[in-house]
Amino acid sequence: MSVSPGTVPSVTDPPLELLHQIAGPDATFRPGQREAIDAVVRDRERVLLVQRTGWGKSAVYFIATRLLRDAAAGPTILVSPLLALMRNQIQMAERAHVAARTINSENRDDWDEVIEAIERDEVDLLLVSPERFNNPAFRADVLPTVASRSGLLVIDEAHCISDWGHDFRPDYRRLVRVLELLPRGVPVLCTTATANDRVIEDIQAQLGAELATQRGPLARESLALAMLDTSSQPERLAWLAQVVPALEGSGVIYVLTIADTERVASFLRTRGIDAHAYSGQTEAERRPELEEALIDNDVKALVATSALGMGFDKPDLGFVIHYQSPSSAIAYYQQVGRAGRALPHAPAVLLRGTEDRDIQDHFIGSAFPSRARAEEAIALLEERAAPVTESELLASVNVGVTRLRNMLKILEVEGAVERAGSRWLRTLAPWTYDEERVRRVTQARRAEQAAMETYGRTGECLMEFLLRQLDDPDAEPCGRCMVCTGETPAVDLDPGLVAKAREHLRWAELLVEPRMRWPAGLEEPKGTIPEELRLQPGRALSVFNDGGWGGLVKRGKQEVGEYADALVEAAAELVGRRWRPDPFPTWVTCVPSTTHPRLVADFTERLAGGLDLPFRAILTKVRETKPQKELENSQQQFSNVWGAFRVEGDFPAREPVLLVDDIFDSRWTLTIVGAVLLEAGSGPVSPFVLAKAVGD
Repeated sequence: MSVSPGTVPSVTDPPLELLHQIAGPDATFRPGQREAIDAVVRDRERVLLVQRTGWGKSAVYFIATRLLRDAAAGPTILVSPLLALMRNQIQMAERAHVAARTINSENRDDWDEVIEAIERDEVDLLLVSPERFNNPAFRADVLPTVASRSGLLVIDEAHCISDWGHDFRPDYRRLVRVLELLPRGVPVLCTTATANDRVIEDIQAQLGAELATQRGPLARESLALAMLDTSSQPERLAWLAQVVPALEGSGVIYVLTIADTERVASFLRTRGIDAHAYSGQTEAERRPELEEALIDNDVKALVATSALGMGFDKPDLGFVIHYQSPSSAIAYYQQVGRAGRALPHAPAVLLRGTEDRDIQDHFIGSAFPSRARAEEAIALLEERAAPVTESELLASVNVGVTRLRNMLKILEVEGAVERAGSRWLRTLAPWTYDEERVRRVTQARRAEQAAMETYGRTGECLMEFLLRQLDDPDAEPCGRCMVCTGETPAVDLDPGLVAKAREHLRWAELLVEPRMRWPAGLEEPKGTIPEELRLQPGRALSVFNDGGWGGLVKRGKQEVGEYADALVEAAAELVGRRWRPDPFPTWVTCVPSTTHPRLVADFTERLAGGLDLPFRAILTKVRETKPQKELENSQQQFSNVWGAFRVEGDFPAREPVLLVDDIFDSRWTLTIVGAVLLEAGSGPVSPFVLAKAVGD
């Protein structure tokens, strides 16, 4: 932690001695740190601390914890939203001589031992993920014991409490109930760097009028902000390959999708840059290894989603680059705030792409379930005498698994539903869908998105722009960004490197994994898909509208009504030379469509010619179906296409076949058509698609 100069109290000052243990012998308190510690430790207040990234909010609660514990108070409960952040906080706690333990989804076997250590008064600080408050066993068996002994409650990244916040987490709503379990007089400290006026008001409304706000200026003196409009993904990859090696230290390259973490990192490695993908889908044991490698400067960059975000603390992180734009200036400020905490200069560059808006729209549109879906779920629970499983809800309600779980969390917090083990039931409490709240929050998200689209295009200082979005009254020109200095991050791109980037995007391996099980909660079929009805591993040529072939796919699908010869040639190259399915197909067929009957069939016939294989249009669609992209979960997607296809016509029996479609969203159409072919007597079925859907 870096600190600013200030008045040095006597060396017998316990808070200062603790600060020296955390940040070094020359550290002094930043303006506001000592006041926050006094408010919590001396005055036992409830405080909302809004300070810039890298200011030292964690030092406040570690020092407060140590002082309270030395005064015989109980352990601190620290609610922390990310496992990466928890690991970082535990390391800092050790420097402050604070005995920290954690309860989260990855250490369930340790819970009993942790509780026993708390009862023996051996734990100074307990880190808990907000999702634990959604666990009935935790709420019933663990929380009362921990809360009754607590000497301080810390809510880190407190903007997550508010649905106006850029990273709203429904589980944070339950913290209001935790307050009720605390002994009288226990102080509360809420911390965040990304709360504007509206979020602050919402947090105060939820946690009580006695919550006092301490707010400081949010400007970051070391950040050199810049923006570059580069709509082409190959150009952005080439820019990264040319610029990143010259940047000092290690950094983070943020992307919006999990797929892009792999695409970007793998290209950078082909250019000799030690970059690795990091996301919520990275293996649990691999994530801390990557975090440590970044902290120790053993890698040049992590290409990460927002899973590597809030609170990740590497004081000498040298740079942050965004390959795509977040949908709000507040989220962007939070992410660039990872850089330059202990450095005099750290570049933070935003690159933009044509795909940004589509990805942002996907996240904004999926934030809340519609009124119809929420009411369908409530109606189903009201109809059933017995508690309902998640699978039963998914079979009846067209909502994705993640959105269903978030919806149930919100409904539970609102008192409309409750858990019964792993099932759900309706309570007696009245409930109505708060459509006005959803409308207002979505409207605010759209306004934030529109504002972020103007970032770097208004002629205004970039830091000042971000701070105004955060309602910082001290916002003023920074003197360091590209607007203030006139320096841009543009470079003369090597055309050969751009071409290599385009080739990388075009030929990145995109697997179409065969599904192994039928959806849960169905009467028939159920369980494992029999091996004799299962697809072979398949391939996709692109991601829809990506920087490789995906743009041509979009143009053919939505504008021209025919797929270009270049796609036929590329598909033949992929299937016939780069992939070569085993066993190799001896004939080709395609998934039929009633809405565009010739589009896929025409492409497939030309592809078969390019592979010198016979084309057999033997599949017929026997009923209308909805577009799979309109359906949000496996049960709905499966039911939509189950029984919709049959084989009509002759084909080479027991001979391997290439099954072609243009775009897939769920794999259920391919899975069911493959099973129909295999039941009719075909040989192994290898699926090939022109493009994966963006959200797949």
